[in-house]
Amino acid sequence: MRPIFRSTRLNWLLLASLWSAQALAINFPWLEQEQKAQETTPAETTTPAPSTAQPPAPTLAPMLARVLPGVVNIATSGKVIIEDNPLLNDPIFRYFFRDVPSIPRERRTQSIGSGVIVDADKGYVLTNHHVIKNADVIYVTLQDKRRLKAKLIGSDPETDIAVLQVEKDRLTALPLGDSDKLQVGDFVVAIGNPFGLGQTVTLGIVSALGRTGLGIEGYENFIQTDASINPGNSGGALVDWYGNLVGINTAIVGPTGGNVGIGFAIPINMARQVMDQIVKYGGVKRGLLGVQVQDLTPELAKAMGLGVTEGALVSGLTKGSAADKAGIQAGDVIVRFDNQPVKDSASLRNMVGLKRVGETATLEIIRDGKPMTVTVTIGKPQAAEASSGEVPLLEGAKFANIPQDHPLYKQVHGVIVTAVEVNSPAWQAGLREGDIVLSVNRQPVRNVDEFLKLAARSPNRLLLRIQRGDFSLFLVLER
Repeated sequence: MRPIFRSTRLNWLLLASLWSAQALAINFPWLEQEQKAQETTPAETTTPAPSTAQPPAPTLAPMLARVLPGVVNIATSGKVIIEDNPLLNDPIFRYFFRDVPSIPRERRTQSIGSGVIVDADKGYVLTNHHVIKNADVIYVTLQDKRRLKAKLIGSDPETDIAVLQVEKDRLTALPLGDSDKLQVGDFVVAIGNPFGLGQTVTLGIVSALGRTGLGIEGYENFIQTDASINPGNSGGALVDWYGNLVGINTAIVGPTGGNVGIGFAIPINMARQVMDQIVKYGGVKRGLLGVQVQDLTPELAKAMGLGVTEGALVSGLTKGSAADKAGIQAGDVIVRFDNQPVKDSASLRNMVGLKRVGETATLEIIRDGKPMTVTVTIGKPQAAEASSGEVPLLEGAKFANIPQDHPLYKQVHGVIVTAVEVNSPAWQAGLREGDIVLSVNRQPVRNVDEFLKLAARSPNRLLLRIQRGDFSLFLVLER
């Protein structure tokens, strides 16, 4: 068996040799490559030749080089009034504690934020109202480290927009984009001064559009983004992929006060309308349409036989209001406002809020299934004034909600004294026209109805906290 084994082994070796010789004569590409690799030097095998066809890495650097000079850092200083502790005004307390040191009535404040140059020729800078609130001195620092003192042209607390002006010297303005063309998923870049670190850039996408009902501002139509926005970014720029300004960074949602991927920016189209009014008039004087509206739901649309699914359904009107005078009726569905689609009640409120008193607007409505066009002149806000007839201690005084054009509107909450008869009980107690009642018997008040209801509960004694100019004081009204 062993010879057979040896013979078989020799035969296999012979066949293998013949096959190898034949294989060497065949032109195998992989064999040629292997032979060439063996002929190269060790240096050539370890250092591949550089590729000249490598595409450039994607980068936003060229766009940012154009945009960054238009975004500024803002630093402010100011003062706020410190409310007195009521015990310090109590004569008995002062008698026993004569050595209690007096507390300063003012406290200095400092704030940091961001801003955007929107007009290089006039030196206009757009930022948030809350960045410059209570500021006496405002400084703007440019990218080239120049520090310029800024003048406040005006601000609007309801939309949180403020306009500053600096010296027009070698400024770079950002081009304004069209925020109405933004789509969820578009890339955006947030630029600002987070935590006072200096100019910082973050990249993200548009997460949502038309965010309302957040309770952050009076008029809300926010762009939501996951581009990191942190304290100090307020007033900074939200730009699109091409460097166009599409929003003003304003607020974040985060349990720790830092970024968790939910930030909000004011659409530039809204900010631009507010800015135009501030520049022209020094502020925003809003009017009212005078309607009570609700969202048009699919169920309501079906029940009313409507062919639309979006709009603001008029559920009521204020008698004598602009809408009442224009002939609008309960049950009408407002679908367009000045040729802009009305999606819901919030969008209608925003559109009306950007109109000044006396301006006209064209409303497209659906009434009984038929389209109609109505022209309305925006009216003045109607003050909810009330007398104090039901509260004898307040007899002789009239009260109203704080009007929108009052300097303390949205700064304090209470009711304003619109008139006081001389020698009336209210006059003798110390109430004067222009006083703002902040609380009744230590209960804060926000409107006239709430104020009178609280006052009526204590017919024999009232403790009122009053804001009078820059000072606050307590008044006791007794029978």
